[in-house]
Amino acid sequence: ILAVFATLFGLATSLGLGAAQANSGLHKLFGVPINSTAQIVLIIAITAIALFSVIRGLEAGVKLLSEINMGLAFLLLVFVLLAGPSLLLLTGIGDYLLAYLEYLPALSNPVGREDVNFMQGWTSFYWAWWISWSPFVGMFIARVSRGRTVREFLISVLLIPSLVCVIWMSVFGGAAISQVLRDSYTAVQDSELPLQLFAMLDAMPLASITSFVGIVLVIVFFVTSSDSGSLVIDTITSGGKVDAPVPQRVFWCLFEGVVAIVLLLSAGGLKSLQSMVISTGLPFTVVLLVMCVAIWRGLASEPR
Repeated sequence: ILAVFATLFGLATSLGLGAAQANSGLHKLFGVPINSTAQIVLIIAITAIALFSVIRGLEAGVKLLSEINMGLAFLLLVFVLLAGPSLLLLTGIGDYLLAYLEYLPALSNPVGREDVNFMQGWTSFYWAWWISWSPFVGMFIARVSRGRTVREFLISVLLIPSLVCVIWMSVFGGAAISQVLRDSYTAVQDSELPLQLFAMLDAMPLASITSFVGIVLVIVFFVTSSDSGSLVIDTITSGGKVDAPVPQRVFWCLFEGVVAIVLLLSAGGLKSLQSMVISTGLPFTVVLLVMCVAIWRGLASEPR
C-alpha cells in the first residue's frame, strides 16, 4: 500500500512539473497563457496519450513511445553539442563529473548550511521524489530485465544510464554556463525555472524548432512515465499479476491524472505536489533500506 501511494504521488508530482514546463514552452512559442487551466489541459492530454499506451501494452505502447522519445532526445543532444562550444562541452564532461563527486558530500549535508532554499527546494525534495519513484522504477526495470544476468543488469541499468545522464547534464548545463559567461543568457536569470531550457535554446540557431522538440520531449517523457507507472501500480494492486484486466489499468492511469489535477488546483499548487511526495517518500525510505538488505542476502545465497 505504501509503495502504491509513493508511486502515485511521485507520478502526480512529475505530471504537475511536466505540465508547468510544457506550458512555459507553449507560452514562449505560441503565446499560450501560463495558468492552471492550460496546465490541467496538458495533464489531461498527457493522461489520454498514456491511457492509449497502457491499453496497447508494454511492447506496442510503452516501448514504442520510449524509443521515439530517446531518438528525439539524442537528436536534441547532438544539436546542442554542435551549436554550442563543442570542444568546451566535450572536454568539460570529465571536469563536471569530478566536480560533482567533489562537492556532493558538502552539498548533501544540511548541517551549517546557509543556502536554505537549495537545501529544501532541491536536496530534500529531489531526494524524496526519487525515493517515491523507486518502487515503480525498480519493478518496471525488473520486469523488462527478466532473464538477464546481474552483470548485464548493472551495466545496462546502472552504469550506461548514469553515463548518459552525466553527458546530458554536462552538455546542456555547459552550454548554459557558457552563455552566462558570454552574457547571451541574461534573459533566463530573471525567468522561472520551467522556462530556462527554452531560454537556453533561444540563444542558439533554429530556436523555434528546437524549443518545439523540447516541448514534445517533456510531454512524451511524462507520458512514458505515466503509462509505465500505471502498469506497475496495476501489478502491485493485483498481487503481482502482469496481465491484469485492461479496465484496471485504465483506472490507475486516469486516477494518476486526477490526483495531479486536484493537487495542482489546491491552495499550494506545485508546493502541494512537493509536500505529498516528501510525505510518502520519507516512510518508504525505511522500506527501501530493508529491501537493500533483502537483495544483498538473496544474492549472497545464490550459488557462485
